[in-house]
Amino acid sequence: MIIQFFLVFIGFVCLIFGANWLVDGASSLAKKYKVSDLVIGLTIVAFGTSAPELVVNIVGAIEGYSDIVLGNIIGSNNFNLFLILGISGLVLPITVQSSTAWKEIPISLFVAVVLLFFANDFGFSGDGYISRIDGFIMLFLFLMFLYYVFRQMKNDKTTNDNTETVEKSNYKIWGLIIFGLTGLIIGGQLVVINSVEVAESLGVSEKIIGLTIVAAGTSLPELVTSVVAATKKNSDIAIGNVIGSNIFNILLILSVSSLINPIEYNLKFNTDLFILIGGTLFLLVFMISGKRKKLDRWEAGLLLGFYICYTVFLIMKEL
Repeated sequence: MIIQFFLVFIGFVCLIFGANWLVDGASSLAKKYKVSDLVIGLTIVAFGTSAPELVVNIVGAIEGYSDIVLGNIIGSNNFNLFLILGISGLVLPITVQSSTAWKEIPISLFVAVVLLFFANDFGFSGDGYISRIDGFIMLFLFLMFLYYVFRQMKNDKTTNDNTETVEKSNYKIWGLIIFGLTGLIIGGQLVVINSVEVAESLGVSEKIIGLTIVAAGTSLPELVTSVVAATKKNSDIAIGNVIGSNIFNILLILSVSSLINPIEYNLKFNTDLFILIGGTLFLLVFMISGKRKKLDRWEAGLLLGFYICYTVFLIMKEL
């Protein structure tokens, strides 16, 4: 079992380095062809930080590990919302733009409710699964979200005249992209396969492994990005990374997973989904109330404290 733990750790290392290389290579490629930083941030970087979840879920869907697939997405979203925003808000109170408070956060709340709706067979499956039809609908909603993002970009009048003083060569750019994708694929295989073996050895359910170890590991890119953004006083990146990732995870990653293989839904995930919905609603209320759209340190502390209690509760249930 020690070997499996070590391989899970190696898998996470591959995922993190793979995501960083992919983002670095893709960003350099975009800059080389004069694509703006805004486009890079909203597309390539956002996809890059969610790439570990995507790879883990594709592997999990192919292998038929429905609880790992669901646990990874729901667990990652709760990790993003409670722990990452909690830590980032403690580093520096987070103030956001009006559009984030009134548009992006409500979209994230709507997306979580849509998942609850489909997961409990109020959609078109009716068979205890998140079906391919549900997946197609979520993928369509994701395309609508992308349309909204590009409309926002079109309305953004700011320009970026900064250029890289030293451009990477094509060989280096494509090397980063290829090694990044390779790291993600190998890391995803190592994490999923060995996490399931660890769960079986310890008698711990796949659901708990997905909600904790796998979710935390695949969310490390978001954690690093948001905390660094907070230390640099860039609140928009700190909260935009979390909200954007949560929308990507459900509408893109979970839809792709269900298209590969319909996902059997364990009703025990309802508690975790309600927690996600409640936490997003909490964030929305505190962002739109008061004169400033701001997440203060005490509010961030509540998010972090709740997540710690929630994680302890999950572990105690398995003992």
